[in-house]
Amino acid sequence: MTKKKIMPVLIAICLIIIVIGIIGLSALIKKYTPSKETEDLNKYFNVTSDDQIAVTLDDTVSEYKATSIDGKIYVDYNFVNKYINSRFYWDANENILLYATSSDLISVSADSDSYYVTKTANDFGYPIVKATSDSALIALDFVKQYSNIKYDFFEDPSRIMITSKWGDMDTATVKKDTQLRIKGGIKSPILKQLKTDDTLTILESGESWAKALTNDGIIGYVKQKNISAVTTATVTNDDYTEETYDHIKKDSKICLAWHQVTNKDSNSKITSIISGTKGVNIISPTWFYLNDNKGSIADLASADYVSYCHSQGIEVWGLVSNLENNDVDSAAVLTHTSTRSTLVNQIIAAAIKHELDGINLDFENLTEDAYGDSYIEFVRELAIKCHNNGICLSVDVTVPASYNKFFNRSDMANFADYIIIMGYDEHYKGSDAGSVASINWVNDGVTNTLDEVPADQVILGMPFYTRIWSLTPKDTDNVSQTDTSDSSNYTTSSSVYGMEQAAAEVLDNQATASWDSASGQNYAEWTKDNVIYKVWLEDSSSMEERLKLVTGNSLAGAAFWKLGFETSSIWDTVIKYIN
Repeated sequence: MTKKKIMPVLIAICLIIIVIGIIGLSALIKKYTPSKETEDLNKYFNVTSDDQIAVTLDDTVSEYKATSIDGKIYVDYNFVNKYINSRFYWDANENILLYATSSDLISVSADSDSYYVTKTANDFGYPIVKATSDSALIALDFVKQYSNIKYDFFEDPSRIMITSKWGDMDTATVKKDTQLRIKGGIKSPILKQLKTDDTLTILESGESWAKALTNDGIIGYVKQKNISAVTTATVTNDDYTEETYDHIKKDSKICLAWHQVTNKDSNSKITSIISGTKGVNIISPTWFYLNDNKGSIADLASADYVSYCHSQGIEVWGLVSNLENNDVDSAAVLTHTSTRSTLVNQIIAAAIKHELDGINLDFENLTEDAYGDSYIEFVRELAIKCHNNGICLSVDVTVPASYNKFFNRSDMANFADYIIIMGYDEHYKGSDAGSVASINWVNDGVTNTLDEVPADQVILGMPFYTRIWSLTPKDTDNVSQTDTSDSSNYTTSSSVYGMEQAAAEVLDNQATASWDSASGQNYAEWTKDNVIYKVWLEDSSSMEERLKLVTGNSLAGAAFWKLGFETSSIWDTVIKYIN
């Protein structure tokens, strides 16, 4: 090929190389050039109407929106209850908002400018709460009045920044003008232009980008190199004073025994019942129970009973339950403010009338779906009136489990004087065979309760009873009479026995009980007429294992269900630990 022909080819190749270079350079410049795209803050905060107000709570943009009504800010009750202050209680049945302090009950009717502190009216200046189809809206300034929060309002778009977490915060200042972006990357849209010396709360520090919160409630990412070194500042709310709670406490360890009273004639046995005990300083007779859907209680109390106990230096804490009358809908009573108030007033009236030292609350079979927050609200309201009348309040609770987290034991302990762990019915009527209260199960119950309740308010309840289990083979031809590992091959049932009666059954059937370290109990098993019987005995040995938990965890004391099920010798073991 001649030189003349080669030149155009070379020129063409050079042009191609130049074009490719330009394209590559353009791509490279585009890749490393920060995006100037600005995010619409209405879209960022998901504000879709003029009356909506976006909410930033601490380090999160909330899915909840506040609402502007006549220039005032209102927040959803569910948001308040879940994230700000669970003490607020909305009665959707009667459209009443309630808030319990340590000494007073605040109440507000829907659309009212006034609120009551117990019986004293106060003017708030504008409607405090407005009912909605599925919740309620509460004036944010009213929430703030009883909550450890601060908030600021900003426009374009309308939004509030609520601070509810206090303590050490990581902060940094902007070293030069830069941008806050939705994500950590220069191609991410810009949320806000940051100015030199702006202060940011640093939520997360990364190698190249830091997640930050601006002072006007926007959360995004800033280049790490454009901010100063992180420093820690302590943030407090000097406008709020934490509430304190007084409790009616006993000077010595509590030794409580429940006395089951099913009719008034049973009260006459108190002399012989007490004479068979040692060390008992509180007795709790089952005198009261919810008796109708209006909040009325049945009353089996006896003045002579109380007088005799007091003469023996024993306090009387009348038990109130929801178990005796099956026709009563206790959830309906507790979820209506009017009937709940009637129940509280009847309990207090009975306690005053009979000169009781305390009330023991034993409401059982509670579910979150049926009761929601109404049970803890009941405890709060009852506690306020108990304390105003010098009456000690104890509340019986099951061991903590996933299905009863709604009990809110920590707030319950703020109001009630004592929390009694019902440390029994690990295995129950209808369950597989097993111990009523194995030591590891009880120990876990104590440990988990102490995560929520101070030790000096915890009383450990213990059983004086056990269950003798009978396992009847469904197919006697194919099932080994000694292998009970597969419970589906058996029909399982059980009966409750007191200590002495259970020991007698073991003896009568010529069985031998031996120590089972896993349960912390003496265990016996025997076969009779093709039926296998199992029993985890309650005796001094099992009781001593649980009493060690009381002293080892510095608990307030012990309680025992129920008088009449124990052997007389058990009290010698009890007074070794509870004196």
